[in-house]
Amino acid sequence: MKKLLVSLVSLFLIPISAGAQTLADRVIEHTLSNGLKVLMVERHQVPTISFRIAYKVGGANEVNGITGIAHLYEHMAFKGTTTIGTTNYAEEKKLLDQIEVVNELLIQEKRKGMAADQARLSELATQFEALQKEARQYVIPNELAEIYDRNGSVGFNASTGKDVTNYIVSFPANRLPLWIAVESERMARPVMREFYKERNVVLEERRRSVETSPGGKLYEAFLATAFAAHPYGNPTLGWPSDVDNLSATETSRFFKTYYGPSNTIIALVGDFKADKVIPMLEAAFGSIPTAPPPPRVVTVEPPQRGERRVEVEEEANPQLLLGYHKPNLHHADDAVFDVINALLSMGRTSRLYKSLVVEQKIAVSASAGSSTPGARYTNLFTLSATPRAPHTTEELETALYAELEKLKEGGPTQKELDKVVTNIDASKIRALRSNGGLAGQLAYFEAVADDWKYIMRNRDAIARVTAEDVKRVAKAYFVKKNRTVATLVKQQAAHPDTKNMTDAKEDGR
Repeated sequence: MKKLLVSLVSLFLIPISAGAQTLADRVIEHTLSNGLKVLMVERHQVPTISFRIAYKVGGANEVNGITGIAHLYEHMAFKGTTTIGTTNYAEEKKLLDQIEVVNELLIQEKRKGMAADQARLSELATQFEALQKEARQYVIPNELAEIYDRNGSVGFNASTGKDVTNYIVSFPANRLPLWIAVESERMARPVMREFYKERNVVLEERRRSVETSPGGKLYEAFLATAFAAHPYGNPTLGWPSDVDNLSATETSRFFKTYYGPSNTIIALVGDFKADKVIPMLEAAFGSIPTAPPPPRVVTVEPPQRGERRVEVEEEANPQLLLGYHKPNLHHADDAVFDVINALLSMGRTSRLYKSLVVEQKIAVSASAGSSTPGARYTNLFTLSATPRAPHTTEELETALYAELEKLKEGGPTQKELDKVVTNIDASKIRALRSNGGLAGQLAYFEAVADDWKYIMRNRDAIARVTAEDVKRVAKAYFVKKNRTVATLVKQQAAHPDTKNMTDAKEDGR
């Protein structure tokens, strides 16, 4: 099986004439003088290049009080630099500095609570708004995106997760110098312009994706219940009170701590010559001063000693979410969980779909996930399902446990294992086939696993998984005391007596 996997990867990575060359032979690694890691794969079939910049920072690097700051900085990275997005940075900076002074005074006054001077608060708020309005006269909105659009960019975007933050774009190959100039500028000299306006945008994003989304509320409550200590329990978008109190000063400090060259990976895949690109990258990115190693996440989630359950009441269809604590991607059992995930939920022939959706007809959907909400630290194996009316989440929960028991007692057949490995490998091939897909995988695994070669090691480890491995892991981890259960339930109608009491209060009785 292993030989089959290697030959499949060889077929799509290179032209036939290149022989038996594999991914390991094609990736060119280079570390710049300041510690920034560069991964390159030359593909000359099409005159384009896909770029990925991955920072080893995300929600897991936040502490209470600044949750959501990594995601907020992602937004700020599109606001420009000292030379992009401004008509006069020297004058703009004076105002930005004044805004921070007034904001700090506002924060100090608000922290007095009931003793806060309301007249002083009103005066500071007025001054704060006036300064922001004055600073906006120097802003060129969306200049960064417009520069990229004019030069043929595709897929210009970014994403923030628990473990890593990614910046994404593809260009015609002849725009390589432009990308180097702009992205090195973004890394070296970002500006927190329109920060408080963008903070409100982030709060609105949170309202849309969490506070008005039943599924979003359930997921947030689920993570907060499953993780008692580790920051994986905090939402990537941040808790509302934290986000509402983030400042440009604090966000700039976070950037300087976590976005240094030694915490950064750049991946390029496409039509270029590495020996020509490396000096260009060294001149632009290599000149960025190195920074001290950022603080490590030292909190370890303690073993769970009993089942945890949480309900979220909503005027919405019920949903069920289960999670079992499991090791991170470096543990030998991680590949076994990948196989279990595929057995349970990869495609329409998977066990959950066949049993719950097709045969029993008690679910509209059912799926699994092997690394929720991240992979770098100990995480969760999850199962989720939505009942088909009139069936209930209780029925689904019982059915899901029954599927896990089947894994513990009988394990998969060899035919199932062979099919799973083939499907997983086909999925990996699809992910690596495009320039953007390959660049994304290289950057992600170099950031999260500290070695892009994890792609191949994981594939080989999956191929070695046996039925006994599946049974052993299922018995060890899928136990009640290691389980968190989150249920979305219909909001209960108010009791008549309660409604009368409420009406009386509203009428002043």
